[in-house]
Amino acid sequence: MGRHAFHRADSTRSRWAGLTLVVMGALVAASCGGDAGSARAGESGSTSAKGTEATTTGGAAANPTASPAGQALTGAGSTFIYPVLAQWASQYSKLKGVQVNYQSIGSGGGIAQIKARTVDFGASDAPLTKSELDQAGLMQFPAIVGGVVLAVHVSGIQPGQLKLTPGLLADIYLGKITRWNDPAIEKINPGVTLPGKDITVVHRSDGSGTTWIFTNYLSKVSPEWKQKVGNDKAVQWPTGVGGKGNEGVSGYVQRIEGAIGYVEYAYAIQNHMTYTQLQNKAGKFVSPAISSFMAAAGNADWQNAPGFYMVVTDQPGDDTWPITGATFVLLQRHPAKPDEIKEVLKFFDWSYRNGREAARKLDYVPIPDNVVTLIESKWQPEISGNVWP
Repeated sequence: MGRHAFHRADSTRSRWAGLTLVVMGALVAASCGGDAGSARAGESGSTSAKGTEATTTGGAAANPTASPAGQALTGAGSTFIYPVLAQWASQYSKLKGVQVNYQSIGSGGGIAQIKARTVDFGASDAPLTKSELDQAGLMQFPAIVGGVVLAVHVSGIQPGQLKLTPGLLADIYLGKITRWNDPAIEKINPGVTLPGKDITVVHRSDGSGTTWIFTNYLSKVSPEWKQKVGNDKAVQWPTGVGGKGNEGVSGYVQRIEGAIGYVEYAYAIQNHMTYTQLQNKAGKFVSPAISSFMAAAGNADWQNAPGFYMVVTDQPGDDTWPITGATFVLLQRHPAKPDEIKEVLKFFDWSYRNGREAARKLDYVPIPDNVVTLIESKWQPEISGNVWP
């Protein structure tokens, strides 16, 4: 394959600025097996259709450091990381000629596929514990940090204008608050005209790391949520409609007047969606931004996190965004083809060192240099074969 491309599992994603993609369906099917296909079934019905896919340019023949012709890396999982991973892969292709086919099917699907060895790497926003990693023969490391935001479709409301408290958010998703002009919402939004419109709750329909982050937060701030629903990649939702991927949730919110949904921040920004403020643990109302995600991520102690297991929801601090999380890359510790894993590690090493600008432009928080050094020090000891450097 003398060039690098980034494959998206469905063709309905909004166009990211500067993003170039290529459709490689036959190759992905051959590389990733039937599970990926079944995971994508029916997805187009619940996603927004605002963009097209184009073909990357550039070839390995012009690049002396390119990987062998015909080599392709495969990955699957998180939709949370998709916008920035797409940018990284597009840029990397022009320099290295290595093709990366990534299926944005949700964290649950990514975990399943890396366990089944049908992809070279998985990506999950729900970190696995050290015991889960050991049991599955996997290792993980953080790739990026970002925020989960509340996107709403309420007439007359501008981005960042509507305020929600943790309790109100939990009660909306529990189905206890059902109209936008509920007195409890009006009380904390003086001067804001709220319509007497029914609230349509939108959630993920697939096994999702974004859901894991969101329900982890709700379980921390609402005892009732923790008892009745809990924290997982897929839960029994008390109310609402389900969309496939961050794309599907975004699509529903954009189409349904009165809707609220949780999405990764880049999806909200790129789709010009209205997002809310949220009261944090310090009692301050904050808007989502890279600065508030950084404030939350600053509490992470990666050095003392076994297996890099880290959760950064509901962190202290006046400026922290309450629903912050990381995406983790998952690899087999005993790969059948170490050379392919070496290429995966080269890609993420390049992304750490050269993809910071792309990450910041999409309001993600890059992994700090000292943490990158720590991560890369674990690669060779934890993965069998000569994989690094």
